[in-house]
Amino acid sequence: MPALPEFTQDPIPYPGCCLALSKSLLTYIHSILPTSPSLILSIGSGYGLLEAALLQAPYTLNVVGVEVQPSPNKFLPSLHHRCVPGSRFHEQLAGQASAWLFVYPRRIGLVQEYLALHGKSHSLKMVVWMGPRADWEDYKGCFGDDWNVCIKAADEAGGRAWELIAIAKKSQKAS
Repeated sequence: MPALPEFTQDPIPYPGCCLALSKSLLTYIHSILPTSPSLILSIGSGYGLLEAALLQAPYTLNVVGVEVQPSPNKFLPSLHHRCVPGSRFHEQLAGQASAWLFVYPRRIGLVQEYLALHGKSHSLKMVVWMGPRADWEDYKGCFGDDWNVCIKAADEAGGRAWELIAIAKKSQKAS
């Protein structure tokens, strides 16, 4: 595995990672996710740069990245990386995870399908969506009355101004 880049306070786009990463953004993401040993599933992890950064100190989260075969993964160790045969397949660990990450997902249907198949799991407490602010309007409908959604502009957390972070937590009636 290649070494991780040295993250700075400025958000920088890295090859294979749509989300521009910074120390501040990594710290913010860490602050909203459940701590280890809780499982966090990153659905559509690409090169695995974000996930690999969250695995290491000072964050040390229990993150598993999922990607379609053939996976472009470069940064995630095999114990923290899973593959599915195509974009219409789902990783079964989703039913055991406490949190899911969707970073720049390509299909609204992917989020909808995961929620329909595994969203009622007692393990799942939150879903974090990160992507372009302009895309959120299409995705917010995936989260119905069973979810309380909070929105944060990514630039307020160390990201780029046109990106958004949506944190969906199960409502009490859905738990």
